[in-house]
Amino acid sequence: MIRAVVFDLDGVLRHFDPSHVGEIEARHGLASGSIHSAAFEETLLSAVTTGALTRAAWMLRVGAVLGSPGAAQEWAAHPSEPDESMLALSDELRASGIRTAVLTNGTDTIRTELHELGIASRVDIVFNSAEIGFAKPDVRIFQHLLDALALEPDEVFFTDDSHSKLAGAVSLGIPTHHFVGLDGLRQALHAAGVLEYATPRAPLVGGVRRSDRTP
Repeated sequence: MIRAVVFDLDGVLRHFDPSHVGEIEARHGLASGSIHSAAFEETLLSAVTTGALTRAAWMLRVGAVLGSPGAAQEWAAHPSEPDESMLALSDELRASGIRTAVLTNGTDTIRTELHELGIASRVDIVFNSAEIGFAKPDVRIFQHLLDALALEPDEVFFTDDSHSKLAGAVSLGIPTHHFVGLDGLRQALHAAGVLEYATPRAPLVGGVRRSDRTP
């Protein structure tokens, strides 16, 4: 029986405007894709998401690689928006007695970011890789999650928009779902026995719902 639903953060509970990065690169005369290439270089990303490097130090490194500290700082201030429909799902799950959590490969500023976005109050617990010392898909971060929740693998449901990040959870026997949208997630939760799946009602056509009209 599922007792907790755990969400990835970026791409699931919050989103970034993809055009913002290109605008920064154009403004600073950088090649397209160069910011992400510098910021998400494997060794550097691992250091910041496991707490070996602060977010501030990460941005200094990215600025040095780009040869443009200003571009790195602009990217660091990249605005994000919470996904209200997903947070409403979290509210619904909590109201039904299911605990909800965030599990993110984050930096040392994640808790502040989630508080400012109003996400922290909409889940029961936040698991941040920078605080734990391991990052997804490392099986150790999922074991940490299970221990903290005091639950067995088959009592936790995990969803992430990156399929590769599910591997550690799968190896422990945690039910998982590759997130591509709210509707698919609701269907997966329904299949796992977590909540009722409600098909969205058809739009009104001439004062009558299309699904209510006879053929």
